[in-house]
Amino acid sequence: MAKNVEFGVDTFGDVTVDAAGERLPYAQVIRNVIEEGVLADRVGLDHFGLGEHHRDDFAVSAPEVVLAGIASRTERIRLGTAVTVLSSDDPVRVFERFATLDAISAGRAEIILGRGSFTESFPLFGYDLGDYEQLFEEKLDLMAKLLTEEAVTWEGGLRAALDGRHVYPKTESGHIRTWVGVGGSLESVVRAARYGFPLVLAIISGDPGRFVPYADLYRRALAEFGQEPQPLAVHAPGLVTETDEEAIEVLWPHTRVILNRIGAERGWPPLTREKFEADVHEGALHVGSPETVARKIARTVRTLGADGFALKYSQGTLPHERMMTGIELYGTEVVPRVRELLAQETPAAV
Repeated sequence: MAKNVEFGVDTFGDVTVDAAGERLPYAQVIRNVIEEGVLADRVGLDHFGLGEHHRDDFAVSAPEVVLAGIASRTERIRLGTAVTVLSSDDPVRVFERFATLDAISAGRAEIILGRGSFTESFPLFGYDLGDYEQLFEEKLDLMAKLLTEEAVTWEGGLRAALDGRHVYPKTESGHIRTWVGVGGSLESVVRAARYGFPLVLAIISGDPGRFVPYADLYRRALAEFGQEPQPLAVHAPGLVTETDEEAIEVLWPHTRVILNRIGAERGWPPLTREKFEADVHEGALHVGSPETVARKIARTVRTLGADGFALKYSQGTLPHERMMTGIELYGTEVVPRVRELLAQETPAAV
């Protein structure tokens, strides 16, 4: 019998365009994200994730506030980040904010901790990029202690020490489910296992199968550190439309905008249509009709033995209306079909 895999969606709150191609104000983008979260709950998804960024092409810099808005209009869906940039935040404040979100949502708050794929938050909050590794290592250590919800005694090199301090509010359950998100660092996989955190693999390009060694390493490391088995989930981008051809044509110009902008900052070559379509057909982009996307998600889940899958349904300037349609198709058609495929005895059926 197939294990129970959880399915969600996440977004970075990309600044999008309207039907005329005009850039939307940040405030409207944030209100649209709330509507997307409400829809995700309505179509039965398990989780809604919201990224944190501090740059002009993303509207959400305070995801917990937006998630609280979604919490007030939903009843079931779990609400978390994708990711919280722990390196440039304070773990005590992170815990306080999420404990508050947990109260507002009646126990539905989750945290995904990460270092983030951008560095704008470091100078913004006065952190030295030269301390990049030490910041995350120390703050993750402190966060692990705070999540016990007991008195914390802790000392590091880059933050004031704590001596038997309690942090408030406490949660009703005494626990906030907290993951670590990893994009490609084996050291980060081992670190997550050492603390016993569940793991999210962010697979944004290339064949998802190349992450099998990461999944295997994580499970081995958990055992070697004497930790209990933990869930492993996958985050990957995609779009669901009625047909494969429509999905490719709709997504291509919006993906090109965001990836070429980021590529120019990082020295990458411009994205070609050939590379884009290769990632649709053979790589990390879960794009196409409900049947096509369902089969690709099922393959990804089977290949990695994943316990969860989150579709990043936003991509660059892709309009809100397209994202709403994609969420609805994902929840009502793709996820049920993936469950059918995973319940079949042989992977060949996928």
